[in-house]
Amino acid sequence: MYIANDPADLFRHVSAEKAAFYRCIMDVFAAAKRQYRLQLRSDEVLAEARWPDGPPRIEEVNTALGQLAEWGNLESHPDTARVSSLSDFYRARFLYRLSQGGEAVESALAVFVQTLQRRAELQTVALEDIASRLQALQALAEATEPDAAKIHETLRDLVRVFESLAENAQAFMAGVARSIELQQADAGAVANYKKRLIDYLERFMGDLVRRSDTIARLILALEQGIDALLGQVAERESRDAAPGGAQDQADARKAYLQAWRERWKGLRGWFLSTGHEPPQAELLRARARSAIPQLLAAIAALNERRSGRSDRSADFRLLAGWFAACADNGEAHRLARAAFALNPARHFSLNASAEELPASTSWADAPPLRIHPRLREYGEAAPRGPLPRVRDRAEERAFLALQLAEESQQVEAARKRLATSRPARLSDLGELDMHAFGLFLGLLGETLAEQAGPETPVERQTSDGLLHIHLKPLAPDSRATIDTPHGVFAGRDHLITITPLQDGR
Repeated sequence: MYIANDPADLFRHVSAEKAAFYRCIMDVFAAAKRQYRLQLRSDEVLAEARWPDGPPRIEEVNTALGQLAEWGNLESHPDTARVSSLSDFYRARFLYRLSQGGEAVESALAVFVQTLQRRAELQTVALEDIASRLQALQALAEATEPDAAKIHETLRDLVRVFESLAENAQAFMAGVARSIELQQADAGAVANYKKRLIDYLERFMGDLVRRSDTIARLILALEQGIDALLGQVAERESRDAAPGGAQDQADARKAYLQAWRERWKGLRGWFLSTGHEPPQAELLRARARSAIPQLLAAIAALNERRSGRSDRSADFRLLAGWFAACADNGEAHRLARAAFALNPARHFSLNASAEELPASTSWADAPPLRIHPRLREYGEAAPRGPLPRVRDRAEERAFLALQLAEESQQVEAARKRLATSRPARLSDLGELDMHAFGLFLGLLGETLAEQAGPETPVERQTSDGLLHIHLKPLAPDSRATIDTPHGVFAGRDHLITITPLQDGR
């Protein structure tokens, strides 16, 4: 077997002078490998290759095959099957096949081209497959005697589907708007693509929202026993490890187990929050939502370009062509006056000083005109019709001030009722009006947010620094009921003490 001294030689045919010629030959050998054909002759390569400029001579093919064999992409062996005479025996005839390095290069180039040509897809079917694999894994975990082979098969399917989903989602997040293609498309194609993409995104986001919760619940249900399942799978895979001592087998099992734990961690992080980071499914959903504004921005850019906005450099080039085509200086001067508005235009009447000038005065010689900003923005110096009267809103402001004062009084009354500095049971609060109940709910929510457990007393200061709250739970079977204008508020009874603070201390 030929092994190239320099692995870079295996890629020399891609950038060589006759790179297209070499690629035609290598495509034939790659196709033969897929068809399980072991070796080819030069005349077979000549007949099967797709030559862009017509079939070459057989001598050129033989020379190229020899060069590829020298670089290490092909292996050559003498061809003695067609020898029928002594002269045929001494004539150089070879059989060629892909070398190990050449096969690796062809595989790499195929993956490279496939990656460049792959379009980003949002796989709703993959979400369904992940959910079904997790359900199957849960059923296997609940079995009396778990089948390691079936667990291994289910996990392999789960990982394969999830990796496909993650790769396509990453490609989609990298660039979904297709702004370059849109900018070169016509209006009809843009409108059709916009409708298809929006429908596509809406369908995917609906499936993602609906299935993500199901998948998250299944993952949580498997959390307690997943390490044991991964251990069985790692034990099964370690049986195929290379022969070695007991320590080698233990290291192999440890490596397989660590790999499966990383895969499970990646799957978990896709659908469940890890620390302060949101799940990857939520990031993908946000990216899908943002794709619609990107598409609309690309359409707006296309419409802006199609609306006929002038290009100053193009206009000047066209004007230079017109000047070059003028017959004499007089025609060129007339073109200049028309192009740069040098003819008199006293009918505008924008400045009083301009009206004092004679009508024959050129704009180039006249004083500059002062143009109102409104004229530049709206095309008119002043709005048509009489100016609107200034509306007196003193009555509305007085009404709003009265409402604010009443609300402040009601909130202060509710604060005085609840902030008594004395311990009180929730069941003894009685009926609360709308403002007192709203204040009570706010204080209760702030306090319970700090509670470590349902049996733990808690105390804290409100966020505005005006009240101090101490909440102590009573017996678990106790019950408090508070009547409100909107209904009855009921729950476990607590002992609450609300103390007003002086100057926020």
